[in-house]
Formats: sequence, C-alpha cells, structure tokens
Amino acid sequence: MTFSYGFSMDTPLGCLLVQGTEEAIQFMKFIDGDVGQLLQGTDLQQPRWMQSCEQQLNEYFAGLRSEFSLPIDPQGTEFQKQVWGQLVKVRNGELSSYQQLATACDNPKAVRAVASANANNPIWILIPCHRIIGSDSALRGYAGGLERKAELLKLEGHELSQQSEFTAKTRVLS
Repeated sequence: MTFSYGFSMDTPLGCLLVQGTEEAIQFMKFIDGDVGQLLQGTDLQQPRWMQSCEQQLNEYFAGLRSEFSLPIDPQGTEFQKQVWGQLVKVRNGELSSYQQLATACDNPKAVRAVASANANNPIWILIPCHRIIGSDSALRGYAGGLERKAELLKLEGHELSQQSEFTAKTRVLS
C-alpha cells in the first residue's frame, strides 16, 4: 500500500507513525527503529487531517482528550472492517473482551477470527484494539507489545492488578 502523506511523532510510548491519503488516515502504529524509509515519498503538502491528528494525539497522551474526531479509512476485508467498526464503539474508560466483540459482530463463535482482525488493525489508538482484553479480564496480545497496551489502558484510567488483570467498567457491545 502506498501512502501519499505521513508523519511521525514522539509519544510517551515511543515513536508513532501516521500515514494516509489526502482524505483520511489509513495507518497508525508504534514503530521501533528508523522511520526514515517508511516516510520516503510522502508529499510536503499536508492534508487537512494531519495537523489536527498531531494535536489530538498530543492531547490524548497528556490526558486531555478521550475521543478523536479524525477521518479514518482502514483497509481490510469486510469482516475486518466489521470488527474495527465494533472496536470504535468501545469508548475511552471501557474495556471489552474478544468474546463480546465476536457477539457484537453477530458471530459469537468467531472469537479467533475477531482476535485476528484485532491483530491486523491498521490504525492503532483511533481504532482502539488496546481496549480488548481476555474474558477473564487478563491482558492479552497487542501487536505493539503488552507493555504499551498496559500503558495505554493506564492512561485511560484502568488499573492493572498484580495478576495482570484489569479492573474497569466493561460493557457488552450492542
């Protein structure tokens, strides 16, 4: 996939790379290592969303923002898009499980497929895959690393117990 626009920014959890088209964000992930090659070929012009994106992310990491108002256009299969559509319904301060997410997608037996779609989320933070935990409230996988997942959840007000479980308001998606 070729992106026309992009930038990277330092966050308390490492370098975040954001890329997309003139209309919308299509990629946002933490990157360990050099982002120089990943940003090659991007235009010097900035789409409307770029400055607002950086500002909103800075506010989020400062604890001043809990929701985003940015255009996103995740690229994936129809099933992945369905899962990602349910993910954005899990608000800041809430958690959900893979099972609840599968049920919200009208396919309660598709827990593994939902987990796979979650793992392939191309727009971290804005599509909050970090808010999905195990049915037992235990911290489960995150492509950006479990430490980052825990830090993102702590930033959103969740408390991690000694057993690596989160205590938070959970909600069944509808």
